[in-house]
Amino acid sequence: MNNLNLVVLDMAGTTVADGGLVEQAFTAAAERLGEDPATMIDYVRATMGESKISVFRHLFGGDETRAQQANLAFEEAYGELVAGGLIAPIPGAAETITALKDQGRTVVLTTGFARITQDAILDALGWSDLVDLTLCPSDAGGRGRPYPDMVLAALLRTGAVDDVRRTVVAGDTSYDMLSGSRAGAGIVAGVLTGAHDEAALAEHGATHVLASIAGLPALIRESEA
Repeated sequence: MNNLNLVVLDMAGTTVADGGLVEQAFTAAAERLGEDPATMIDYVRATMGESKISVFRHLFGGDETRAQQANLAFEEAYGELVAGGLIAPIPGAAETITALKDQGRTVVLTTGFARITQDAILDALGWSDLVDLTLCPSDAGGRGRPYPDMVLAALLRTGAVDDVRRTVVAGDTSYDMLSGSRAGAGIVAGVLTGAHDEAALAEHGATHVLASIAGLPALIRESEA
């Protein structure tokens, strides 16, 4: 019998290769609002994985109207890039998800994007029916990473495990690691296919660091053994 039955996976950088589309969309959004993206891009890079509206609230000093305008412009720009065919699965990601499900595990995909963008990515990849549940910050009360809310929402909505320590979280950013560790997940796996390096992932709570998501099924099996 499996012990680690709930697997919560990040999307961009972990299961989805977006080729730097976040930075491209941010640059486009800033320009649409008449802002200089060069003055903000370092913060955007440092906070990869965080809810995008939270990033814009910080950048615009708590000006909610401006933050909402920027977030809408970002989502529109990212959606246009997705529609242009500029995303693809991380090699082995779909096969990994299928393998995890075949082992009897519940798989949930999470993102810091808004629901409209998450759905656009899922549709573009043909992944709409690939996993048991998809979550964005608004599905978990509005708080994205580094809060643990989406991981805990995955547990509550699926009922897949009776103990949060039987949850696995995987992602490519420091905020993914913080979210998983704050939720109390048994495995918090960093992957090196996205924004942050091994040192940053380990510093922020990774229990393991993998070359890619393709190594996750074997890691889970080893941990259970």
